[in-house]
Amino acid sequence: MAAEYEYDLVVIGGGSGGLAAGQAAARLGKRVAVLDWVEPSPLGSKWGLGGTCVNVGCIPKKLMHQAALLGHGLEDAREFGWQITSEAETKHDWAKLVQGVQDHIGSLNWGYRVALRDKGAKYMNAKGTILDAHTVKTVNKRGKEVNVTTDKILIAVGGRPSYPAIPGAELAVTSDDLFSLDHEPGKTLVIGASYVALECAGFLAGLGYDTTVMVRSILLRGFDQQIAEKIGEYMTNHKVKFMRPATPSKIEKLESGKLKVTWNSAVLGEGSDEYDTVLLATGRHPLTGELGLENVGVALDERSKEILTNDADQTNVENIFAIGDVAKGRPELTPVAIQAGRLLAERLFNGGTTLCDYVNVATTVFTPLEYGAVGLSEEDAIQLLGEAYVEVYHQSFQPLEFTVPHREENACYAKLICNKNDDMRVVGLHILAPNAGEITQGFGIALKLKATKADFDNLVGIHPTNAEIFTTMSITKSSGEDAAASGC
Repeated sequence: MAAEYEYDLVVIGGGSGGLAAGQAAARLGKRVAVLDWVEPSPLGSKWGLGGTCVNVGCIPKKLMHQAALLGHGLEDAREFGWQITSEAETKHDWAKLVQGVQDHIGSLNWGYRVALRDKGAKYMNAKGTILDAHTVKTVNKRGKEVNVTTDKILIAVGGRPSYPAIPGAELAVTSDDLFSLDHEPGKTLVIGASYVALECAGFLAGLGYDTTVMVRSILLRGFDQQIAEKIGEYMTNHKVKFMRPATPSKIEKLESGKLKVTWNSAVLGEGSDEYDTVLLATGRHPLTGELGLENVGVALDERSKEILTNDADQTNVENIFAIGDVAKGRPELTPVAIQAGRLLAERLFNGGTTLCDYVNVATTVFTPLEYGAVGLSEEDAIQLLGEAYVEVYHQSFQPLEFTVPHREENACYAKLICNKNDDMRVVGLHILAPNAGEITQGFGIALKLKATKADFDNLVGIHPTNAEIFTTMSITKSSGEDAAASGC
């Protein structure tokens, strides 16, 4: 059947998921084309092959987070005996950071192209539009149109930042622009309270920029709210200002070049201030609008416009599939898209039966004090299981590394959320601490294997580490005892 077509699989979207699926299918000897196209942001930013994570997401974000941590480390270094006497020695160079980050991203872009070529997949820097269930129109940067035919189509186009419907929104930058910004951000207003907003605000403040976060209501919607508030408290204590609750009403460019932002607040009233940079981080939307999905009747969620799929990542059109951020209800995480892409290729072309497990996926928010989580938040556990069946073990603590420079004693925090009706099975693990991502990745397998609180208690910890806190927890929220740290 597939011999009728030029390709066995055409992938629309050259991000993490699309590349993983395309490479896996090509490795199995299938004829694969990967289409990737980036529309410039309103400020003109665009990038190469690799998608959001590589170009304007996880990779540059983590590198800039690291830059800020190093700055904080220099402050601590004095207390550990390092003689850093001149303020000029610790001055940060934004341009050098951006150049280093972009050089690394460029090497990744090239690596992806080479990987596709080596595996026999065709890379096309072109926009793809579905004409019918087996035909995709491609248009390259010169406007040349070529129609290709394919047995199966995979949609993996991800999403882009959303802009609020206010005058002057186009004057602001988003995460599409920040990591390649050709000038220092200066005094910055971050609008939004998502993980993108808080991560960017954290490293900007850590690099020495006057940073304010405008929050409409809650921090980190969808995450554990106790931890979210602790993050806000820590950031407040580390040079980040919060304006809450407030929403922007307009952005204006002044003759000075600065941006004047006017806002409304039920508590603060109407106000305004001037900033060098305004960063919008108010959410993202899937890129389903210009794919030609209406030509084949692919079903979308009415509200979000995300693609509806079944457990096998298949749309309502038999030979069209969707993975990653563009699909409804999928964790918007790079490793999830990669896993989904690889497994999909195995199922389509190698007799595989394994479905991507979208449950208990570990994640980390790279705020100044990192937040790692896997499983249910406390709110979700109570809603799902009932408050009577939820037990929460928790502990505040101070990493050993915090002691000599006299950092906060109980800013770090961890908790295990257990199901009392299932042998105290751990259904949620949360930690706010340095290197939280490394810790959470390791413990993620425990939740996959349905570990109980007794399993954690029987595990011997590594001392002195932050991760060992999960092996010694004895205080429950229901007991009312103080969870503040004591001893080593």
